[in-house]
Amino acid sequence: EYTHDMVGYNYRMQNINAALLLAQLENLDKLLENKRNTAMTYRDYFYNKPYLFFEEPANSQSNYWLNTIIMKDKGHRDLFLRETNLKGVMVRPLWTAMNKLTMYKNSQCSELDHSSWLEDRVVNIPSSYNLIVLRGK
Repeated sequence: EYTHDMVGYNYRMQNINAALLLAQLENLDKLLENKRNTAMTYRDYFYNKPYLFFEEPANSQSNYWLNTIIMKDKGHRDLFLRETNLKGVMVRPLWTAMNKLTMYKNSQCSELDHSSWLEDRVVNIPSSYNLIVLRGK
């Protein structure tokens, strides 16, 4: 779990980012196909398990940049995190809501019931492009 304790700025080297973008755009179809194949493997794996694999909504097309599963509650989430990480599968909980970070604790915010519900249940699972997933395993 990552807890940020100060405000930071994300300065970038714009020319390098532009060059990387152009190189990736040439392979965009291949990248998206790979991400979708990984997601479909996860979908099949988590079918009929006590976890809900988060899929794209109807009439939408996800890039599956980040794959997530939704657990029954925080206790199940924490147990899943502990067991998978002990076995070398690096999974992470959803990011901490900004209103809970130290530097924003006195900031105004509204009721965030849905955000808190998700924060207690969502787990980000490996989603890298170079992730090798064997379908049906």
